[in-house]
Amino acid sequence: MSVTNMTRGAWCAMVAGAVVAIGGCKKGKASGAAGFGGGAPMGMPVEVAVARSDTVRDEIAATGQIEAVQSIDLRPEVDGRIVEFLVREGQEVEQGTSLFKVDDAQLKAQVAQLEAQRDLALQALARAKELAQQNASSAADLEKAEAEARSAQAQYDLQRIRLDRTTVRAPFAGVVGQRYVSVGDYVTTSTKLASLHTVNPQRAAFQVPERFARDLKPGQQVSFRVAAIAGRDFTGEVDFVDPVVQLPGRTILVKARVPNPARLLQPGMFIEAHLVTGVRPKAIVIPEEAVVPAEGANAVWVVVDGKVNRRQVDLGVRTPGFVEVTKGVNAGEQVVVGGLELLAPGAPVMARVVERKPPATADPRPR
Repeated sequence: MSVTNMTRGAWCAMVAGAVVAIGGCKKGKASGAAGFGGGAPMGMPVEVAVARSDTVRDEIAATGQIEAVQSIDLRPEVDGRIVEFLVREGQEVEQGTSLFKVDDAQLKAQVAQLEAQRDLALQALARAKELAQQNASSAADLEKAEAEARSAQAQYDLQRIRLDRTTVRAPFAGVVGQRYVSVGDYVTTSTKLASLHTVNPQRAAFQVPERFARDLKPGQQVSFRVAAIAGRDFTGEVDFVDPVVQLPGRTILVKARVPNPARLLQPGMFIEAHLVTGVRPKAIVIPEEAVVPAEGANAVWVVVDGKVNRRQVDLGVRTPGFVEVTKGVNAGEQVVVGGLELLAPGAPVMARVVERKPPATADPRPR
């Protein structure tokens, strides 16, 4: 073997060793990068919220006004001149309280006259009975005396009723409203004297679209706020649902009885009402930001075993910041609320649980 051949063989061996060494170094570096931290690729960081079970109410929003349960314009039952006011405007009165007095001097005289006529008729009847017992008068005479006595009694009773009605009394407990007459005015049975309104309870009246007709029934709960009383909620119970749809708006009139012990509610006040038509105590609720609209449907990203999957969901009642899920998510599952933009089905993620709370100033009632 020549020196040249030996040199060439050694050179080839050196080159081959260098190539193997370089390949080994590259492989070692790649393996080190992939194997750092346990050998698995790191997931994308996302924020998740836990789907929770909560009570959800189906509600109908409507506007309306406060009405008195009973409200009338008082009128006298006899003609005459007003001689006295027995209450003042705005005064709260009980049923049967005397309110106005009509001049009764003439009626008193008529009552006295009829009382005397009644007494004479009763005396004539007594004599007729004595004569009948003695067979000194006919049965016809006795019957006539009895009829005259009954007639005299009836005329007397009628005039006594008219005399009693010269005092106008409250037909129910309430508050006396505006007065329409003054002392000395001559009034007839068609003259308005004053208004009278009940104060406790009151009624909340509002209109509901006809599409909710099947959801309406007496006994349902109504909550509402009054524009004139800020920061105060009121509740009542439905006691009337109009069986007729009103035109042209095609709405149904609903009224609810509302306790009013503090006398805060007054007829005519504007209200914003919410009628509860259904209650689900174990509904699934998630933050509204977890919902991703897509292709006419709604979906959420759910984290399971460190990976995300996309699920189509059906939604129900919405509240400020939250939404009910009727299908697609179970209580306790984690839904992605932050970092949704770059997610793909099956992608590994690093989930950080965050808590979403309703805004402190928001109205928690469904819209």
